[in-house]
Amino acid sequence: MSNITNYIQDAYDELLHKVTWPTWDELQQTTIIVLAALGLVTLVIFGMDLVSENALTMIYKIIGK
Repeated sequence: MSNITNYIQDAYDELLHKVTWPTWDELQQTTIIVLAALGLVTLVIFGMDLVSENALTMIYKIIGK
């Protein structure tokens, strides 16, 4: 049980004294970057889905199914 207690105390100490937390402005900037990247990836995947749907529809029309 002592090992668990030491682990928790060490983790708590590290989080308070050794971790460099971002400032509020840094956090906002990185959040905006992540959201922009997410939007870009979403648009790329949507475009790929649309192109593949149209290609498969055209192939199915040619095959006759």
